[in-house]
Amino acid sequence: MTAARKRITQQDIARMTGVSQATVSLVLNGRGDADVRIAPETRERVLAAIRSTGYVADPIARRLADRHNRILGVFTYEPVFPAGSGDFYQPFLLGIEESAEQLGCDLLLLTSAPVTDGRRRIFHEDNRLRLADGCILLGRSLDRDELTRLVAEGQAFVSVGRRDDAGGPVPHVGADYVTATAAVVARAVAAGHRELCYLGDGGETSRSSGGTGGSVPESFADRFAGYREAAARHGLAPRWEKASGRTPAEVLDALVADGVTAVLVEEFADGVALAAVARERGLDLPGDLSMLALGDPTRPAPTDIDFSGYRIPRREMGRQATEVLTALIAGEVSRSDARRLLPCEPVAGVTLTAPNTRRNG
Repeated sequence: MTAARKRITQQDIARMTGVSQATVSLVLNGRGDADVRIAPETRERVLAAIRSTGYVADPIARRLADRHNRILGVFTYEPVFPAGSGDFYQPFLLGIEESAEQLGCDLLLLTSAPVTDGRRRIFHEDNRLRLADGCILLGRSLDRDELTRLVAEGQAFVSVGRRDDAGGPVPHVGADYVTATAAVVARAVAAGHRELCYLGDGGETSRSSGGTGGSVPESFADRFAGYREAAARHGLAPRWEKASGRTPAEVLDALVADGVTAVLVEEFADGVALAAVARERGLDLPGDLSMLALGDPTRPAPTDIDFSGYRIPRREMGRQATEVLTALIAGEVSRSDARRLLPCEPVAGVTLTAPNTRRNG
């Protein structure tokens, strides 16, 4: 008996032609040019792939799409407005807005949910989640019970940021912190450092058998996993210091006492505070202590220091989260396939150099 041929999807066409699924959708729907300025050569490349594969839009998905009202919800567990130029969430929102505009969708910011214990909850007696065709979730950490319910009820949603399974695959578009952090460790080792330390709460995951232990956000757990794996690869002991509940002076005392020459900082603001104390004590940065920032500021942290490390692709994460959500709504992708990790951008900065041999030799 001949095996059934796998149905070609818009995602397959996008992969073949090197464009986004949203672009394929726009070409199929006859939009573009004045609307979103799809280049003629790009349009022809997509159409040629459609002709060569014999792609036919799923009639059921098309009928469902016709009944949708093209409204995408955005739910934030933490406040995101006013979104100033330095606000952590602004690039995510810009990416979401740009992609929604290209797709011809409106955005509905879901703010009616009451705040309980300092956080919003999606499910409450007056929730308006179903006014939207699907929802994008923003937040450092998401409520596990609510994620489990969203999965169980078959809701169309996408998390900005990688999430562990919650009774099933959780669709997400996140940053590849594991690879980016491992690369930072490699840079420090190449500069001559052997006494490295991770500063942040991600190290709490080392006390459990894996995962986040229920209290550490996946983004922190992934950073520490990248550090731990790279440390083992380079023959280093995976040291870490907890940041929360301690003053920068206490943290610096611990690092100096342990002979640390380079510290990987989970939270940008903690790095700024630590650098300020180190300067007050007359330490040379980065000669006496190199510092590597694992991402962008999540809270205000004014500084004149150009930290080495990496940046999070926040705008692109917002764009692709919107694309993934619309693909889920249209039935073009399954939940298990609706998970993406994007590379982070390395930052050379000025806070990484060879260790000061006069102090550490």
